[in-house]
Amino acid sequence: MIRPAAAGDVPAMLEIYRPYVEGSGVSFEYVLPTPAEFTRRLEEGSKQFPWLVWEEAGLVLGYAYGSAPFARAAYRWCAENSLYVAPQAQGRGIGAALERALEDTLIRQGYYVLYALITSGNAPSLAFHAAQGFRVLAQFPDCGFKDGVWHSVTWMEKRLRPLSAPPSPPKTPKEEPPC
Repeated sequence: MIRPAAAGDVPAMLEIYRPYVEGSGVSFEYVLPTPAEFTRRLEEGSKQFPWLVWEEAGLVLGYAYGSAPFARAAYRWCAENSLYVAPQAQGRGIGAALERALEDTLIRQGYYVLYALITSGNAPSLAFHAAQGFRVLAQFPDCGFKDGVWHSVTWMEKRLRPLSAPPSPPKTPKEEPPC
């Protein structure tokens, strides 16, 4: 079941995120955020963007959220996705279902463009995003240093809707609830 994320989901979300941070170049964070910091991110981020979890038999097995890729006002119709699935739940379609729910919510809110920034060595994520309709926009060679290795980043894009002018500003989750 996909539902909006809540503060009570933070411990499970952090455990899902842990292997992507510790000993991996997938996340450019060096240290796993504290529960307080991750709760702050959830509370702040969900004021404008959807934060969703996949829950099964009372366990959170994956989560996805949108965020602002840029700070300037003219970019407000753009979003960036983040999506993480627990290792034991990968390959079951949970990521694709979360991505569809995230995109559906972002479309209803009024977003036009969705970006994904992916560590270039993360072949499964690159293939996943391509299968979801994203296309490669740019490569940033050797731009992140973690665990003694330089990592490149691939920037991918998906157009969520045809462009229109003048667009209305995107709605908040309160105005257009997720799922």
